Amino acid sequence: MSNFYNLKAKLPGGKEYDFEQLKGKVVLIVNVASKCGFTPQYKGLQALHDKYKDKDFVLLGFPCNQFGGQEPEEDGGIATFCELNHGVAFPLMAKSEVNGDNANAVYQYLKSQKSGLLGLTRIKWNFEKFLIDKEGKVVGRWASVTTPETLDAEIAKLV
Repeated sequence: MSNFYNLKAKLPGGKEYDFEQLKGKVVLIVNVASKCGFTPQYKGLQALHDKYKDKDFVLLGFPCNQFGGQEPEEDGGIATFCELNHGVAFPLMAKSEVNGDNANAVYQYLKSQKSGLLGLTRIKWNFEKFLIDKEGKVVGRWASVTTPETLDAEIAKLV
């Protein structure tokens, strides 16, 4: 894919989320997991969602079980856990892979656009974050240890 807006992702239940609807919006994409040391970041992500959702900002979560088996639930269980324990109201995609031959198209694209530490493209762990500007350009990538609150100023500049 040569264009962010040509991407699609699977939603729980099998429907597709078309990235065409993200044109003109700032987007934060995060690979998430329910049983990770970084799982408390859901609260910070939800706070960003709440703060900027009316300012053309969209946050998308991509549940993934590739890191220590820390997302063992199926899509329905993930959504329930996130809503009940962290108040998550931003969209969660269907559980998928972010590395390897079966990596979803969104993560294949994101990694091709913005490498991580030392030029490596591989996602290292849960809660890595990608920020996309209103033109569909990947403008930032942060490791798991970067808290959502740290990204507030970056998002504020773009919305």
